[in-house]
Amino acid sequence: MEIKAKSFAGTLESSDVFVEVSPNSGRKINLESVVLAQFGDDITRVVNEVLDSFKVDNIAITLKDRGALECTIRARVETAIRRQEGK
Repeated sequence: MEIKAKSFAGTLESSDVFVEVSPNSGRKINLESVVLAQFGDDITRVVNEVLDSFKVDNIAITLKDRGALECTIRARVETAIRRQEGK
């Protein structure tokens, strides 16, 4: 899948994650998290799994995590990707 537009999902509320996706020449993940030291690698792994499932390589994705669960991270990333498609 090709990322063609900027889109967003999520909030900055506690236990949520705000996700922004935009076109890029490669895959770039920028993660800000209140639990970065403890769970940064796990969050990055989850994001990469979702991107792999959509076959996305041309993306810049920024996540501002406020302690979201894995299922919430997956849902927000998927929603942001689908929104840029207009779905």
